[in-house]
Amino acid sequence: MEIKPFRGYRPREDIVEKFVAKPYDVVSFLEAKETIKNNPLSFLRVTRVEAETHEIEMDPTPEDMEKARKNLEDFIERGILIQEEDDVLYIYRQKMGDHVQTGLVALFPVEEYKKGRIKRHELTRKKKEEERVLHILKARAHTGQVFLFYESMETLDRKLMRLADSLKPVYKVIDDLDVVHEFFVVSDEKEIEEIKDLFKNIEKLYIADGHHRAAAAARVSDILDREIGKGPHNYFMATVFPHNQLRIFDYIRVIRSHFTVEKLLEKVSEKFDVYRSYVVPARPSREHEITMYTGSGKWYVLIPKKIPEDIVESLDVNILQRELLEPIFGISNPREDDRIDFIGGIKGLCELERIVDKGEFDVAFALYPVNIETLMRVSDEGKTMPPKSTWFEPKLLSGFVVHVFG
Repeated sequence: MEIKPFRGYRPREDIVEKFVAKPYDVVSFLEAKETIKNNPLSFLRVTRVEAETHEIEMDPTPEDMEKARKNLEDFIERGILIQEEDDVLYIYRQKMGDHVQTGLVALFPVEEYKKGRIKRHELTRKKKEEERVLHILKARAHTGQVFLFYESMETLDRKLMRLADSLKPVYKVIDDLDVVHEFFVVSDEKEIEEIKDLFKNIEKLYIADGHHRAAAAARVSDILDREIGKGPHNYFMATVFPHNQLRIFDYIRVIRSHFTVEKLLEKVSEKFDVYRSYVVPARPSREHEITMYTGSGKWYVLIPKKIPEDIVESLDVNILQRELLEPIFGISNPREDDRIDFIGGIKGLCELERIVDKGEFDVAFALYPVNIETLMRVSDEGKTMPPKSTWFEPKLLSGFVVHVFG
């Protein structure tokens, strides 16, 4: 796999904590608007520019995207963002409690994505992809990271960890979840060449998060090839980690239901063996164990009576959808149905209980996290995961480096 160093734009060290931001797609409009109001240095002025230009939540317009470019240019002109003197690579290390993951930030060829060597496991939504295409085209920059991983290779893993241990971080930021983000610049030409050589042994990469960013980067590459020919837009910016350092959390489903608890249990029992759990909150302890919360402290364990052999059909999220959400609640399209919502597992089962007990939703289902090897196998077979199957944590902050290509 080819990787490429680049002359990234980075924020000044003295303002980095004010500048970096959560990924655009995990920040609500109101949260972004409040942040921008209180902190004009926030990188959200580029990634969530519509929160600056509109009073109420709405889809970003072409004029918004032009404003994003102007804000980016303003950050550069004012010396808030400074470009590297030479092509470099970056190390990005995250610490979440006892968990540590160490990855590499570089440019990756769009062509490898098109050929399927950078593998996806999700379908993209047209509207969201179009929005990212417009943002990249207008900004002429990749402002957020595609989150990639590779099957662990000991020599490469050790190399990245050794560099992180030997270099002084240019940034050290602690976010609101107490995750420590450390960012390092690799400028030594010999080290860069060694890393590039090691990556030549990597045959394929997998997308953990950022499917829309990757798809949009590929489309922008095609558009600009037709307009101006080949160039730096043929690469996109990403952070890549070894697979065995990553953590996948469960994705919880919360449902609005008109059933009584008794009627719901009766219907669920047709396809699942149902047991009352007196260990609360009841977290699934293994694959094919789903837990259900109906409020007032009542938890149940659901074991499917039939498990398909196909790897995708046997995923718990598909079993839940096929055997319960669609036939019982009539939810055939969970992406669009307002009777269902999703909670990233990092928020925990206590958040699930709070939402149901407050009456915002009536019942909730917790799933055992998908195994990362299963995710790799699904991707290798050219199949896709159902919507809202995985939640990788910690998330990558945006703004540590920007790839400006025009």
